[in-house]
Amino acid sequence: MIRLLIVAVALLLGSRAFSQLQPHRDITPVAATARTATPHPSVAARSAPTTKPTPSPSPTPIPSQLPQVKVPVLSASWLRTHPIAEIPQIKGRAAIVVDLTAGQIIYQQAQTTRYPEASLTKMMTAMVAADLAPLDRLITVPDAATQVEPNHMGISSGEKLTLRELLEGMLLDSGNDAAEAVAMGIVDRPRFIDFMNQKATALHLRATHFTNPSGLDETDHHSSAYDLAVVGATLLADYPDLRTIVASKQVAIYATPQHKAFNPVNIDRLLWTYPGAIGLKPGYTGAAGYCLAAAATRSGRTILVVVLGSTQHFTDAATLLDFGFRHPITR
Repeated sequence: MIRLLIVAVALLLGSRAFSQLQPHRDITPVAATARTATPHPSVAARSAPTTKPTPSPSPTPIPSQLPQVKVPVLSASWLRTHPIAEIPQIKGRAAIVVDLTAGQIIYQQAQTTRYPEASLTKMMTAMVAADLAPLDRLITVPDAATQVEPNHMGISSGEKLTLRELLEGMLLDSGNDAAEAVAMGIVDRPRFIDFMNQKATALHLRATHFTNPSGLDETDHHSSAYDLAVVGATLLADYPDLRTIVASKQVAIYATPQHKAFNPVNIDRLLWTYPGAIGLKPGYTGAAGYCLAAAATRSGRTILVVVLGSTQHFTDAATLLDFGFRHPITR
């Protein structure tokens, strides 16, 4: 009897315990699921994937063709109706005097004859470079550019300079090394020279052909006084950055981790000696002799002169500029 009572009590207690545990088995863990699916905002912010950094802009692509040009009109109509009473006495074998304000030729001598033009070539090199790339484009100096003689600017292989800095060394120091670095650094050299000849064609330069970017003597590298007057007029009218460079007496290019310091000084002596001079480009080679494209502004008039094959190019240019200013264009 006692044993039966003990079994009955045990069964009763086990039944109660089972009834208390059963409801917990049916509870759906909604809250736990919700917390797992929605992390705390601060945790989500830390664990979310970071946005990829915006890549730095790539260099401006090189155009496949040069921009259209506005061809300067240099008319000889005034000269045909105003005979020159006193021919300017110069040493040069070819020359031209142009009143850019009126677009009229005032004097010309063997103006369309082909001659080597030495570093006056660099005016075209500078314009084509500015057509192809922004002046802040960084250019690495190739070793081949440093091998040209004479070099003038003194750049070293591997240095990195902006196009503007190379143009300053090219136009002020007349750096042949800078000209080569520009021609090799924007596109390949043959393509750059092809662009130079394309621009010559677009400007209707009938006596001009380029085979290098510096103006050193080479077969089939030539121009004329008239053609170079068109080149100079185009640079002054359409390339304000280049106009500023050619009018600069001196430029300080400070040293950076990528290149040493440079101090180009303009070899155009007229900037110091001729009132109103606004520069352009002198040049010399054995075949070309001394050459100069020069311009000056006085009383609202801008006179441009070119002299080729001279022994006294600065004196000749001053004589031609004086001649231009003494002959106002009358209608």
